[in-house]
Amino acid sequence: MKKLLIPTDFSDNAWNAIFNTVKIYAETNCKIYIMHAYEPDAMNKLGRKTQARLGVLYDSLAQLSDQELGKVSSYLQENHKNDKHQFETLSEKGTLLEVIPGVVSRLGIETVIMGTQGATGAKEIFLGSNTVKVLRQLKNYPILIIPSGYNFQRLQTAVLPTDYQEPLTNADLSPLIHLAANWSIDLHILYITDEGLYNEKQEDHKKLLTENLSAFRYSFKERKPTAELWQDISGYCDEAGAEILVLPRHKHTFFEKIIREAVVKKTAFHSRIPVLFLSARD
Repeated sequence: MKKLLIPTDFSDNAWNAIFNTVKIYAETNCKIYIMHAYEPDAMNKLGRKTQARLGVLYDSLAQLSDQELGKVSSYLQENHKNDKHQFETLSEKGTLLEVIPGVVSRLGIETVIMGTQGATGAKEIFLGSNTVKVLRQLKNYPILIIPSGYNFQRLQTAVLPTDYQEPLTNADLSPLIHLAANWSIDLHILYITDEGLYNEKQEDHKKLLTENLSAFRYSFKERKPTAELWQDISGYCDEAGAEILVLPRHKHTFFEKIIREAVVKKTAFHSRIPVLFLSARD
């Protein structure tokens, strides 16, 4: 049984992540953990508090967390009818970044799923948010990002950008392979390059991809760079009508190049489709 974790702050975006998760994994036997982390950080700024007063505050936040999680659980029991899915709620004391590493390790979580807030004024909603902090903290876990307002209907086309500088093993590709098997995905493996030339290492890594994806429909695509890397990737996703973008997270290569780009900070990773970040390897 697959184990998924959805952190929630009970916002519309967190609910949207839940709604899309149950549709994306509709054919998957899975246990879905919905976790709320509570921390009175805003209250701490109001002035000094005694340990007793802070303890009362934690008790109040714990009760509120349990109440809200109870509402989530009741809603899903009443409105979500899928025998393949089990739900469990978790109320954890501490900040999200403090509690999530222990939770994923303790429960054997295979994929973390988070919603993004979308564009609001001049805020950097994605980069600098909890979502990106979790991405950087949980490098060895796949993370699926659901954009604000996204409404999943089907999964037919996926885009996997790569520069072939690092191998993508069967273990690396496991979350993608799972979705490909359930949805009969047409996978576009995208290489954005000026020259279209491959060295021996790249050829080997391309061959490894063909072996690991041999059971699925895939095609190799090349595009010349026209703008910032992220814009080129996003533009190709639009052109291909993709429903999901899959990003590797190898150190010092493709993912790091994307993260460094100023355009990503400006647009706050405004993908209109879900983004599946594969687990990173050193």
